[in-house]
Amino acid sequence: MCGIVGYIGKNNAVPVLIEGLKKLEYRGYDSAGVSVFDGKELLITKCKGRLANLEEKVKNEPISGTLGIGHTRWATHGEPSDLNSHPHTNKDMTISVVHNGIIENYIKIKEWLISLGYEFETETDTEVVPHLIDYYYDGDLVSAVMKTLDKIEGSYALGVICSKEPDKMVAVRKDSPLIVGLGKGENFIASDIPAILSYTRDVYLLDNSEIAILTKEDVKIVTREGLSVNKEIFHVTWDAQSAEKGGFEHFMIKEIHEQPKAIKDTMTSRIMADCDEIKLDDIKLTSEQLKNIDRIYIVACGTAYHAGMVGKYVIEKLAKIPVEVDIASEFRYRDPIINEKTLMIVVSQSGETADTLAALKQAKSKGARVIAVTNVVGSSVAREADDVLYTWAGPEIAVASTKAYVTQLIAMYIIALYLARLNGNISVEEYRQIRDEMLTLPEKSQEVLDQKEELQKFAASNYMHKDIYYIGRGLDFAVALEGSLKLKEISYIHSDAYAAGELKHGSIALIEKGVPVIALASQSELYDKMVSNIKEIVSRGAKVIGFAFEGNSEIEKTVNQAVYIPKTLDILAPVLLVIPLQLLAYYTAVEKGCDVDKPRNLAKSVTVE
Repeated sequence: MCGIVGYIGKNNAVPVLIEGLKKLEYRGYDSAGVSVFDGKELLITKCKGRLANLEEKVKNEPISGTLGIGHTRWATHGEPSDLNSHPHTNKDMTISVVHNGIIENYIKIKEWLISLGYEFETETDTEVVPHLIDYYYDGDLVSAVMKTLDKIEGSYALGVICSKEPDKMVAVRKDSPLIVGLGKGENFIASDIPAILSYTRDVYLLDNSEIAILTKEDVKIVTREGLSVNKEIFHVTWDAQSAEKGGFEHFMIKEIHEQPKAIKDTMTSRIMADCDEIKLDDIKLTSEQLKNIDRIYIVACGTAYHAGMVGKYVIEKLAKIPVEVDIASEFRYRDPIINEKTLMIVVSQSGETADTLAALKQAKSKGARVIAVTNVVGSSVAREADDVLYTWAGPEIAVASTKAYVTQLIAMYIIALYLARLNGNISVEEYRQIRDEMLTLPEKSQEVLDQKEELQKFAASNYMHKDIYYIGRGLDFAVALEGSLKLKEISYIHSDAYAAGELKHGSIALIEKGVPVIALASQSELYDKMVSNIKEIVSRGAKVIGFAFEGNSEIEKTVNQAVYIPKTLDILAPVLLVIPLQLLAYYTAVEKGCDVDKPRNLAKSVTVE
């Protein structure tokens, strides 16, 4: 969601803020702004639209100073506008605030402040924060922030500066991500590491309710009560180039091409040739403990939820343990049956997804054991969970997730095999067959990428359609859901995915002459039934592109166009099958001229409900 950057040091803050905000564009935003102390007063420049608008404004009306905060806003309260853009200030513009999150009790606070004579100019929930700090300010900014935190409810990451105390910046987080970057003669705050990676590799990962007090030379971390906190420095090992396009037109296509490496890296040291055991990092789950588990929940949102659907299938098939997969935002509110016999697996690329994090906390409060699958070391879900399995996808910048998804799939297979070996429900021979085939997936995924021209051609001839449908059975249906999501989120074409066996129960009514349908047919046990479903829609005029394993030329008798993926085990097909669907979505969006990496209305990390 919203992006925050802050700087205090000896250099001009404005270029640092702008550059940092550019690195956070993937989070999604509709306006941007900066606030800088120029030695006399706080100067604020902000505007609706892309960062280019802000850059142009700053270029035409230059501001500078060695203390500043910047923000990209994703609107929740109040429409996108210059006025509602952050940073926000108190009336005399001595206090400036940027905020990611939602102040849930802002209306009550706003009414109270208005009764005291305070005036409000915006529709945002954030504006109550600088006015509250103003109310409590008596010459001590840190004290005023602490008192403000006692008053507000909700989720927040805050960056605060004050013209009366220009030697410091105050930052705090609760349920919204915020990190502190440690430099030499300068320090930083940011919503995510890429924003400051050009300046430092050493960061503090703030925990909930921790307050950071930054000066040029020092960073102090305290609790809400003012007690000092000794933080461990997190050293970033990946480089800035990992978050650059590297010659590709968009981050998304670059990240699609990085999937063979991401798959290999996520398996490395966990699945190894000639080794009959899974190495599950530091997760220690005994066979006795596993016997006590009577159900598994996989809880996630969006793309991660689709990975969870595959996880349900493979865990139940291999480990024979009942699994429920649930959308985090729904799971929290249906009073799920959770106890000490429950194992929960939460899946989140960023590790900061608000609903997933809340579901994790709910499960732990009821005695469940929680395994987090995430791509971000030190993220909130990683710190809150009992165990963590990292997906080594590297930085993913495009809003539409690709390489994070395939590594989540690999994580599901790893967990399923681990549990199956632990409870003895898979033979050594079957384990070896799956293991050996998994080790070929990086090479085979590269083969899929090498035939992208066929998908470009299909996109070029079908991008003008208003509707495109996806169908599949079994594991193919889970992949169809992900393929459909990719298409609609970056190309804005209406798209739905259906379980092919359900077509006659209503959805076949949508089929008309010429409508494109993506049909997935990788599951051998369901192949004949899938062909029957394809014939049903072809007879009603659908234009079908079918996806099947190499060597299955029979499918060409049924579909208008066939795309083949390298032969693998049916259970592993989702890893290879999703790649051409990602490419199809990408090329369709490019043909339409869409902003592929930053689709409208979407954010990379959904850190508020």
